[in-house]
Order: sequence, then C-alpha cells, then structure tokens
Amino acid sequence: MIEYRIVRDWNLNELIDLYKDTSLGERRPVDDRKRFAAMFRNASLIIGAWDEQLLVGLARSLTDFSHVTYLADLLVRNSYQRRGIGRELVRLTQEYVGPTSILLLAAPEARDYYRRLGFVASDRAWFLPAGQSVV
Repeated sequence: MIEYRIVRDWNLNELIDLYKDTSLGERRPVDDRKRFAAMFRNASLIIGAWDEQLLVGLARSLTDFSHVTYLADLLVRNSYQRRGIGRELVRLTQEYVGPTSILLLAAPEARDYYRRLGFVASDRAWFLPAGQSVV
C-alpha cells in the first residue's frame, strides 16, 4: 500500500536515487548536490509517495497558495508507474495548494499523460532557458 505525505525532512541520497530511477533524472542536476539540495530547500510544497521505506514518487511545487502553482517535478519510479501514483500526487498537490492554477513543463513523451489528467496545453507560455540572457 502506497503512503503519501508532505516531505519536510528530506534525505538527499533518497531523492537522488528516486530521480535517477526516472527519466527526469537526466534533466535535473542530480550530480550537483548543492544545487539539487537547493531545489528542495526552496520548494513551497513537496509530497512524497512511499512503499514501506522506499520513496517511489514525488511532486515538487513552487506556489503562492492563492493564485498559481508551478508543478516543477512529478516523478514515479519506473517500476511503480501505471499504478495511479502520479495522479494521486497531482490530486494531493491540488488539495494542499487550494484553488490555484497548476502550471508545468512537460517532457514530450509525457504530454498525453497530462492531457489524460485534465491539463490543457497552452500556446501562451514562454520559456527563457537557464543561462539565456534577456536581449
């Protein structure tokens, strides 16, 4: 049985292990421990999913708890996918942040997944990549 709870005291090694067991680990600074730790230290809301002692899923968000929530990371271990864990992490995120819009950046292979959860694609979003200067 999967247990969900807000993560307040996180274990960096446990988090790195989870990310490395998903495709998201390729797009996050898991080898830069200081930067990776800052991602969690500065997050507004982190919800984890555990199978006994094993962290199997996570939702990490930045939010003002009133208007908008950026769902920065949603990940589930490869061997635990297709069990509804990601859906439940998004549902719990909604529950905790209240009536805010939830925004995210989806990997191309995850677009259909988010559509199935009820997310709507937007042609109004803009993205300035890290390291890119404003011109």
